[in-house]
Amino acid sequence: MDDTLFQLKFTSKQLERLAKKAEKDAVKEQAKVKKALQQKDVERARVYAENSIRKKNEGLNWLRMASRVDAVASKVQTATTMKAVTKNMGQVTKALDKALNSMDLQKVSAVMDKFETQVQNLDVHTSVMEDSMSSAMTLTTPQEQVDDLIHQIAEESGLEVMDQLNQLPAGATSVGAESSRSQDKEEQLSRRLAALRN
Repeated sequence: MDDTLFQLKFTSKQLERLAKKAEKDAVKEQAKVKKALQQKDVERARVYAENSIRKKNEGLNWLRMASRVDAVASKVQTATTMKAVTKNMGQVTKALDKALNSMDLQKVSAVMDKFETQVQNLDVHTSVMEDSMSSAMTLTTPQEQVDDLIHQIAEESGLEVMDQLNQLPAGATSVGAESSRSQDKEEQLSRRLAALRN
């Protein structure tokens, strides 16, 4: 069981590294979009924007998969913990019987405190597992995202290629809402991942 848990955690770390690499690649592609726009090459900018969005979604998919593997690791950890807690409960029950037979209230209190601590630990493991399992969602890449990214980079860079960009299909009106929505999702995933690590 411990070998399985180790392998799951190792796999999760590998997937997280792949997610970080894909995110770095997406940033590199965005820099290429900016450079192409500065050279007034809209077609090349479109290709780089598609690459950037694909890499970003690839990174999110790796992160999502890492989260799922982490969830399985949490289940295995919970099963291992439950086994240990069950064993400890048996020992606590025997100790409680001995304490009740001797009617030593301090011993009874100590045994009950230990039991409550174990139950609280079990609750923590269970809540972590439930949180990690509730993070399942899918993303698609509409063509509007490509155009939004090109418009966003052009605006951020203050580039004077808006007349060429206007020939592209418009979808830039939702850039702010879309980017803030994706940032919220990424922050939420990061918080969940941090909670799972702890």
